[in-house]
Amino acid sequence: MDPCEVVVAVDLGGTRMKCGLVAADGAVLHRETRPTPRDAGGRAVLDALLETVVELSQKATADGHRVRAIGVVVPGVIDAEHGTVGAENLEWVATPVLAELKAAISDDVPIVLAHDVRGGGYAELRQGALAGTTNSMFLPLGTGIAAAMIVDGSLVSGDGYAGELGHSKFIYGDAAELCACGQWGCLETVASAAALARRYTARTGRTVDGAREVMELLAAGDPDAAQVWQDALAALIDALVLYTTLVAPTRIAIGGGLVGAGETLLQPLREGVHARLTFQREPEIVAAVLGEEAGMLGAAQMAWDSVNADEEETA
Repeated sequence: MDPCEVVVAVDLGGTRMKCGLVAADGAVLHRETRPTPRDAGGRAVLDALLETVVELSQKATADGHRVRAIGVVVPGVIDAEHGTVGAENLEWVATPVLAELKAAISDDVPIVLAHDVRGGGYAELRQGALAGTTNSMFLPLGTGIAAAMIVDGSLVSGDGYAGELGHSKFIYGDAAELCACGQWGCLETVASAAALARRYTARTGRTVDGAREVMELLAAGDPDAAQVWQDALAALIDALVLYTTLVAPTRIAIGGGLVGAGETLLQPLREGVHARLTFQREPEIVAAVLGEEAGMLGAAQMAWDSVNADEEETA
C-alpha cells in the first residue's frame, strides 16, 4: 500500500466502534471493529475511544501515511459550543469528549466531533441513497431513532441538538409508554428495534431474540407480532407525514436494523404516507445503502471537509 494522506474515522456505537483510515478519495485503507465497554461505565467508554483514536493514528504513521484530521461520531446530544456530550446509554453527562480527544492527540491535528446519525446521513448524502438531493432525511431505525435532516442542501445540526425525531410524542392516552428520555409516548417507545422486542414480550410474556425474531414471527402469521408491527408502522407514518409537512423532503432514506425487513417495512410506509398527504410534496421512501459503515464514512467525510476548509482559508 502506497503511503498517502488519511483521516482517522470512528463511529462510537453502544456495543461496537466502527473504525477506519480513509483517504481523500474515500477509499478505506484500513477498517476494524472494536467493542464498546459500555457495561464498565462512562469513563471506560471514553478511555476506549481515546485509545482507539491514538492507536489508529499510530498505525497510520507506522504504515507511512500522514494523518490530516480525525473524525469521531457519537450518539447522544452534543453541545457543539463546548464539545461536550450527553448520552444516557454511554453514561455520559456533559462529558468533555472533544477536550479529551485533543489532549490525547499530541499533534496539532484537526478533530471533528459530530452526532452518529448526522454522520450517517452525511455519508448517504455524499455517496449513498440521498445523493443529488437538497431536501431529504436519513432515518435509521435501530436501538433508538434519530434523524439526519438535509434542508436546502445543508445538514442541520441545531448546535448539536437537532434531529431527535424519536423523542417526539406520537402516542397518547393509556397506550403511551415512558421513554428513556423522561417523556411519555415517544416514537422510539413503539417503532425502534428495541421497542418491537420489548412490546412483543409485554404482550405475550415470551422473551424474544430482538426485533429479528419478532419479524420472523410476523412472517409466520403470529397475531401479536402483527399488532406490534402495525403499531410501529402507524407511529412511523405519523412521524413521516409530520416531517414531510414541515420540511418537504424529496427523499427519505430508512436505515438501521429494521430496514432489513425490506418491502415489509418500506411499502406500508409509502402507502401510509401517500394516503395521508393532500397538498404536500410526496417524498420517495427508499432504503439507505451504506449499512453499518455509514457513520464511519460520514465521520471521515466531515474530517476531510475540515481539512479542505483549512486549506482554503490559508490559500
